[in-house]
Amino acid sequence: MLMLLETPAGYGLFKLTNDKMLECNADEVYKYFEDSDTAKSSVCLKSFMKFKNSEDAVKEANCLIESRLGKGLRKFLTKNILNKSLTDDLAICDKALGMEIQKNLNINVCFNQKTSEIIRGLRMQFHELVSGLSEEDTRSMALSLSHSLTRFKLKFSPDKVDVMIVQAIGLLDDLDREVNKFGMRLKEWYGWHFPELDKIVSDNLLYARVIKRIGMRENAKNANLSDILPEDVCKEIVQASEISMGSEIFKDDLESITELASRLEELLEYRQTLEEYLKYRMNVIAPNLTYMVGELIAARLLSHSGSLMNLAKHPASTVQILGAEKALFRALKTRSHTPKYGIIYHAGLVGQSSPKHKGKISRILAAKLALCVRVDALGESDKPTVALENKKYVENKLVQLLSDGNQKRKLFKPTINTDKKRLKQ
Repeated sequence: MLMLLETPAGYGLFKLTNDKMLECNADEVYKYFEDSDTAKSSVCLKSFMKFKNSEDAVKEANCLIESRLGKGLRKFLTKNILNKSLTDDLAICDKALGMEIQKNLNINVCFNQKTSEIIRGLRMQFHELVSGLSEEDTRSMALSLSHSLTRFKLKFSPDKVDVMIVQAIGLLDDLDREVNKFGMRLKEWYGWHFPELDKIVSDNLLYARVIKRIGMRENAKNANLSDILPEDVCKEIVQASEISMGSEIFKDDLESITELASRLEELLEYRQTLEEYLKYRMNVIAPNLTYMVGELIAARLLSHSGSLMNLAKHPASTVQILGAEKALFRALKTRSHTPKYGIIYHAGLVGQSSPKHKGKISRILAAKLALCVRVDALGESDKPTVALENKKYVENKLVQLLSDGNQKRKLFKPTINTDKKRLKQ
């Protein structure tokens, strides 16, 4: 029986010399590989093909992962089995790969629990059976192959680990909705006791922290709020608590309100952590897109498309109206004007422009975003490259449009005055 061993260094073909190994149970196979002498008396090396470089190793490893017959393995088996007219069965550890070998090369393949244990023993005594390869060399080859294979997978992955972005931005939207609900409920609940606090402290996080510090409004004088609020706001809270029109509440009510405030504070703190995680992820996965419109807008574009590769396949006109599909189909059905922007309406460059120029700026921005996304999806850089020039180009266009609008206004004002004088005359 012949045995095929795949290693990070290359392919090895071994021949079984001790027939007693086939007669024993699968649980007893390890005894024949307890030491190097026993292993050498049980199996012998027929041939070993070392990979030429890391690129060949990555290609062959990728084929083995997908249970495909690679070019290197095909040549190795053809040279050492078919050309030598060997009729022995070939033991292999992957059943799907064995079927491919049997189908393409017409070699009898054997796969069972016993052959798996034999190949496991070969891996244990690999350095003793194959001369010229030390354990340190094999370990460095395995480390290099794992890094190259991971880089290869990330480069050609259709998702490019952007599933995490889709889930993170979805969770961020859910957190925003829950925070708004909890914040409104907390202000309505505590507002029965201290209604003036809502007008003084509008931020949900600060409102929840103030409630936990104060408790009953009578304690506002003694509560220390200087580390979370300015002094003038603290004085305003104390003055409002003295003339408050709220009703009295019991301790049980205050405990429930404080518990809700604690939950709201935890949600807001987790939201900040999630936003930082999203910012880091977007800068790694899509640095050019993030540099152009920010991590939140970039993540929403990516989530709306499903993946970074899908977003890269969209033309600029589709990127421009992503998120406005309902308005688009409504306009097409009624034959009215189609929308000029979708998600990118919230981008900073579009927000800085005047209402008259928002459509033009969004069209220019969408064209540059389409280029940036393609670089992010197919490139390997984790820093913005083409986005640096593209953002300057859009900013210059924005300044140009604003200056042209101001010039037209200056030219238009004298004509209005002359028309008024003519009308008076």
